[in-house]
Amino acid sequence: MTSTHILGFPRIGAQRELKFAQEAFWRGEADEAYLRGVAATLRACHWQLQRQAGVAFVAVGDFAYYDQMLGMSALLGALPRRFGFDPSKLALGEYYELARGNAAQPAMEMTKWFDTNYHYLVPELAPDTTFDGGVDWFFDEVDEALALGLNVKPVLIGPVTYLRLAKSYAAGFDRLALLPKLVERYARILDALKARGVQWVQLDEPVLCLELEREWLDALTAAYEALGACGVNVLLATYFETSAEHAARVAALPIRGVHIDLARAPAQLAAWCEALPETMVLSAGVVDGRNVWRADLRAIVRSLQPVSAALGERLWIAPSCSLQHVPVSLSGERKLDGELKSWLAFATEKLEEIGTIALALDDPRAAEPALAEADAALASRRTSGAVVNALVQKRVAAVTDAMASRKRPFEQRSRLQREALKLPVLPTTTIGSFPQTPAIRHARAAYKRGELKALDYLERMRAEIELAIRRQEALDLDVLVHGEAERNDMVEYFGEQLWGYAFTENGWVQSYGSRCVKPPIIYGDVYRPEPMTVETAKYAQSLTRRPVKGMLTGPVTMLQWSFVRDDQPRAATALQLALAVRDEVVDLEKAGIRIVQIDEPAFREGLPLRESDWPAYLEWAARAFRISSAAVSDETQIHTHMCYSEFNDILPAIAAMDADVITIETSRSAMELLDGFGAFAYPNEIGPGVYDIHSPRVPSVDAIERLLERACEVIPLERLWVNPDCGLKTRDWPETEAALSNMVRAAKRLRSRVAVPA
Repeated sequence: MTSTHILGFPRIGAQRELKFAQEAFWRGEADEAYLRGVAATLRACHWQLQRQAGVAFVAVGDFAYYDQMLGMSALLGALPRRFGFDPSKLALGEYYELARGNAAQPAMEMTKWFDTNYHYLVPELAPDTTFDGGVDWFFDEVDEALALGLNVKPVLIGPVTYLRLAKSYAAGFDRLALLPKLVERYARILDALKARGVQWVQLDEPVLCLELEREWLDALTAAYEALGACGVNVLLATYFETSAEHAARVAALPIRGVHIDLARAPAQLAAWCEALPETMVLSAGVVDGRNVWRADLRAIVRSLQPVSAALGERLWIAPSCSLQHVPVSLSGERKLDGELKSWLAFATEKLEEIGTIALALDDPRAAEPALAEADAALASRRTSGAVVNALVQKRVAAVTDAMASRKRPFEQRSRLQREALKLPVLPTTTIGSFPQTPAIRHARAAYKRGELKALDYLERMRAEIELAIRRQEALDLDVLVHGEAERNDMVEYFGEQLWGYAFTENGWVQSYGSRCVKPPIIYGDVYRPEPMTVETAKYAQSLTRRPVKGMLTGPVTMLQWSFVRDDQPRAATALQLALAVRDEVVDLEKAGIRIVQIDEPAFREGLPLRESDWPAYLEWAARAFRISSAAVSDETQIHTHMCYSEFNDILPAIAAMDADVITIETSRSAMELLDGFGAFAYPNEIGPGVYDIHSPRVPSVDAIERLLERACEVIPLERLWVNPDCGLKTRDWPETEAALSNMVRAAKRLRSRVAVPA
């Protein structure tokens, strides 16, 4: 019989139960026992879903209260020393302080998990890190599952991936020096699992899909040769790209199986089938764990039949990666168009898909009804008139290279903009959003339910906009924003006003911690039928003499943070989005808005994992941004925002976007990210974030001033802006005003004692 398994399941719950329990705990409204109870209930529910779907090996240990990498650090006993916590006695409240910061320490650095919109907390290692101690939460979860009689497969981040993604702030220290101690700790973990009767353990090594240096490949060999003596069957999991060039090396390791991502890289199958010895399992990740489209089950079965004949029971069927990147279930979607819904599969439905594939390989006749149903859905999608729009296709065909260029170079534009805007040196601003208070959320919900009339809703939103403007004026910020009270999400809000998008009621996906997003679904050609933000921006600007930024989400982020159609190249969809944003930028300028911010926080996220594939992506992504922004006059200032990514390796492409001002996240890394911009001599203006908005911690004036002084060492003063790391949507007003007040005071103090260029 062909076995099935998954690499992980969404942990937040179908109704975001974990999010709400966490936030209640943070507010002091619920105790630790309550939060742990909610978590245990969710785990049991998700295990039961896997059992009901006939999954042979239930994933355990894929749960995390905040982040799986932070959970791994807690298990390994590798906590940042600066917090002073005892790794073996870590309380749940302390665990959250690592993720969110406290009064004494900023939170751990956060960045994107490979090319996804999930954020992980970067482990902080030191030369004397010992990996002793650590919490027992992982083993508690394994024991829970075993007590339910489940055939478990514990899931852990592999040692090489953990070490590769970690950081050390010790100058000149090579993290690989810690590998022997780290592997010893992993060996003890595997021994403890063996003692519990566990037969299989999944160790995730997605770094094998990167272009690794020889020393890291040698580290992989050394690590798994040592772990091979532990007596537990290890399934080494790779995903997000091909790992075929390492097939011979991995096949020689003392492990019992390997997982490969055949949704992202189907061509690697032959190499792995040729390399694997007769004792090794091949886990085929054939159902896309990153997107929501129903799989072509019959085509997958045909591709696997020769492999099944050759490998027999050594072939396992799985999704391509953890299902944490898709929503939990379609069952709660009551408003989706019926035809569109038939094209989709969320995590629960993907469990059924892998079961159908395994059944079709073992008993084709029994699987035929499910295969026929999938065929019908695919045929419906291919022939639907809702997918292709002739108007959009005609406009895309008319795009020229001239549409991707501003009239003058930046040096000339910047002089015109300084004359028009008359801003001080070190101008202060925010990234866009202000706190989404309960009153705002309740008004939006009432409007969606039809309990609040459109005019009444408009008046409430305008009152919130005026409140945001007045508070910014009182803080003496130089460039204001309207606060985005009317926006539910920076992608969903715009997608709701564009053709070609669909929206779910409960399609939530975790972005980080308790932050969940509901990615819209791009199912057809994208077009802007009418202005989306112009009236709101005009109203905000009418309230003040200070410049108010128009706030838009850029085409690459609209693409990356949506579930994107897979029937045309992503570059083609990005171009359609760029044209829609371009229309909005032009209309904002016509309405008197002189600064337009086009946010692209996902620009780096879209970068392929293989450096050899970067040029093609960077060319079309930067071009899409320029097409969206280049139609305005030179006096109109274009901003963009990027956050929580490593930018230094793509700085030429960021410069090629030709935004007048870029704002970036830098506070968690103490301006480390800014060094690359300085070394590259980034030519345009830049606003390095001076405080972390994901933490409730309010930074002092002195702390912000020190960061600004550090920034001045890297970027010329006349090209620096002062701003937080990101939007303030998730914060409350008291801490927001306190932090912004300190930010403005720090900027003024620095202005008063530095030489201002003529």
